[in-house]
Amino acid sequence: QLQLVESGGGLVQPGGSLRLSCAASGFTLDYYDIDWFRQAPGKEREGVSCISSSDGSTHYTDSVKGRFTISRDNAKNTVYLQMNNLKPEDTAVYYCAAHAGLAYPYDYWGQGTPVTVSS
Repeated sequence: QLQLVESGGGLVQPGGSLRLSCAASGFTLDYYDIDWFRQAPGKEREGVSCISSSDGSTHYTDSVKGRFTISRDNAKNTVYLQMNNLKPEDTAVYYCAAHAGLAYPYDYWGQGTPVTVSS
C-alpha cells in the first residue's frame, strides 16, 4: 500500500519541542519534494515547510522560521519536522504530502498527527 504515515504529535507545554516524522510506505521518498502543512480548528490549511528532493533546499513559513527544521533521511525513507520553542498558536493537525515538484500535484498525503501546545 502506497502511503505516508505521520507520527510524533502530542501534547506539549509552551516552549517545548516535538519531532514529527513522515514515513513513506510502498514507495521511495528520494524523488519527491515533501511539504508539511497544518490545519488548526476553524482555520484553513497552511503550508509550514518544504524540502526539495533535488538539492535538499528548504523553505519555511515566516511564523516558524528559526524554530522549526525540516530534514530528510532517504535511507530511512522518512522526512522529519523538528519543532522547538512551540507556541500555543502552533496547535494544529500536521500533515505531510509528497509531490514530484512545484509544477506537480501532490501524489500522497498522510493522515495527520495532532499537535497541542498548552500549559
